[in-house]
Amino acid sequence: MSEPTQQTRPAYRPEISRLWWLRRRSYVFFVLRELSSIFVAWSVAFLLLLVRALAQGGAEYAAFLDWAAIPWVVVINVVTLAFLLLHSVTWFNLTPAATVVKLRGQRVPPVAIAGGAYAAWVVVTALVVVLVVTR
Repeated sequence: MSEPTQQTRPAYRPEISRLWWLRRRSYVFFVLRELSSIFVAWSVAFLLLLVRALAQGGAEYAAFLDWAAIPWVVVINVVTLAFLLLHSVTWFNLTPAATVVKLRGQRVPPVAIAGGAYAAWVVVTALVVVLVVTR
């Protein structure tokens, strides 16, 4: 005997606009933060190309600098900087939700955790600026 067959109805799937993420500011920041990963990858690739050019000598480094000065590369790097700043700020703002720090049995306030991350960012940035400017 064969088993009775049940009629299957297609699952209900409501239409969702491709621009659903524009409805709320938090959704926009979520999508932009996810999109920022592409620019993080670009910044890593750019820095690796820079290190490679430095390792190959003065002529390659000069060629890299010429390439890096092309207007479309400059525009990409400026946009990358904006996305890296967005990525960093949103990451530091999420840090208290991902990290529970206790000090003497008390939970450290989220503002202190995020503030510590921002303070470390400022210190490292200042050190890099000093190293670059003084050399």
